[in-house]
Amino acid sequence: MEKSDLLQQLRIDRNAPAAHAGRGAGVWIGALVGVLVLGIGAVGGWWFLRDAKAIEVEAVTANAPSAAGTGPLAVLQATGYVTARRQATVSAQITGTLVDVLIEEGERVEAGQVLAHLEDTAQRAQLAQAEAGYRAAQAQLAQVAAQLAQSRRDVARAEELVGRKLVSKQAVELARTQVDAQAAQLESQRRQVDVARAAVDGARVQLDYCTVRAPFAGVVIAKAAQPGEIVSPLSAGGGFTRTGVGTIVDMDSLEVEVDVNESYINRVAAKQPVEAVLDAYPDWKIPGHVIAIIPTADRGKATVKVRVAMEQKDARIVPDMGVRVSFLEDSAKSQAAVAEPPKGVLVPSSSVVQRDGRSVVFALDGDRARLRPVTPGQAYADQRLVEGIGLGTRIVRQPTAELVDGARVAIRK
Repeated sequence: MEKSDLLQQLRIDRNAPAAHAGRGAGVWIGALVGVLVLGIGAVGGWWFLRDAKAIEVEAVTANAPSAAGTGPLAVLQATGYVTARRQATVSAQITGTLVDVLIEEGERVEAGQVLAHLEDTAQRAQLAQAEAGYRAAQAQLAQVAAQLAQSRRDVARAEELVGRKLVSKQAVELARTQVDAQAAQLESQRRQVDVARAAVDGARVQLDYCTVRAPFAGVVIAKAAQPGEIVSPLSAGGGFTRTGVGTIVDMDSLEVEVDVNESYINRVAAKQPVEAVLDAYPDWKIPGHVIAIIPTADRGKATVKVRVAMEQKDARIVPDMGVRVSFLEDSAKSQAAVAEPPKGVLVPSSSVVQRDGRSVVFALDGDRARLRPVTPGQAYADQRLVEGIGLGTRIVRQPTAELVDGARVAIRK
């Protein structure tokens, strides 16, 4: 082959577009592969960082149900509030100006304790006037009694003299008539003394109305008036007149009122044992019993109100606290029901959560949480009977929304 032929083969043919197109496609494919590699690396890095952060959880162990462990069955749960059966807004019985108020919120008062004083100048003047009238009536009574005694002595002398014919019979009759008249006057004056005494008692009552006292022992939860304000038992004078001095609650009368759905009211009976848990103290279980089912239904809410007594009194329980009540089965029925332990294991009710419409728990596998579907059963106070996990399985007490199958966890000590 000649040298010119070799040079001709090495020359680039600019009219060959296919070669150039193939090389451009290769560059585009290489760039796409690079982007995919970077994306996969970013996702992998995000997954690694996500998995590297452990979620702090609290672990519990699934226990076996038994007669000693389950206790009475909770046949129904309802929510309500703490209420006071004895609560009063104390006011004066007359309209007057407050001189002092002797109470503050949170103080305990006894029955009859003085809470406030009203201005009593007018009442004291009325009492002094009534007492003066009473003393005058007593003095008048003494005068009439003395006159009657004298007239009776005059009659005795006249009767003695008429036998000697020293005075006429008419004089004796006149003396006797005067005695009868004075006796009637004496009786009338006694009634006047009674009237004066009643006037004194009335004036003392009016004066006593100027002192506001506690009607029963309890705790002051509100102070409604200050010295210098006018108080009245009636709403008078618009917003310038107070109708109460303070509000007192008898803490020994606290109970719980819950609204039970009328569809389940047949599960509730008088004297039925219950277990109450305050929203403020979720770990404190207060024993109690049903006082009564109020025989009326709320048409709007389709509920029936139930009164529940708490068998433990404590200063932490205050009116209007939220409370959850578990109505328990009768102890005799409960013992018969647990004669044979039911199937499944007991776990805290808070450990059973919903994922994709299923009831699940998260079992602990080393430092990983594994999702385990379960079948919930009977509730036992704050525990739940479930099937699907074995006895002794360690699970998460309160799984959060971020906890997923295979998530890395750290056990809270």
